[in-house]
Amino acid sequence: MQQEFIISTQGQGLYEFTDRLCEWTGHRRCQTGLLTLFVCHTSCSLLIQENADPDVQGDLLAFFNRLVPPADDPGMRYLRHTYEGPDDMPAHIKAAMMPVSLSIPISEGRPVLGTWQGVYLFEHRNAPHRRRVVAHLTQ
Repeated sequence: MQQEFIISTQGQGLYEFTDRLCEWTGHRRCQTGLLTLFVCHTSCSLLIQENADPDVQGDLLAFFNRLVPPADDPGMRYLRHTYEGPDDMPAHIKAAMMPVSLSIPISEGRPVLGTWQGVYLFEHRNAPHRRRVVAHLTQ
């Protein structure tokens, strides 16, 4: 079974979509299985991360922006792919460092996640986007 999720972003940040996944898996009559997620873009990532304290998401965003600054930063002058804006090539670098697919066990019709875990799309671009995440559920 497959489903495509569209996640609208408003710039860089983490966008949780755990509830949408739980709703979809709960209606599939699959008590146990494996959920595979894949994001169909090269400038965003997928993460399982803490969903209790929003400071975690802010700190992750700040860390990766410090690790990979915009292309107009003096330390990034070596980048050649800059015609799509100073955030584009750094977004590709971040996506190359983080997962673009996830595998999550399903038990009793729900993704098996820890108490404080949520599933996120990590947007690396500054502008709003509509991101496609394909979910594949196997029993």
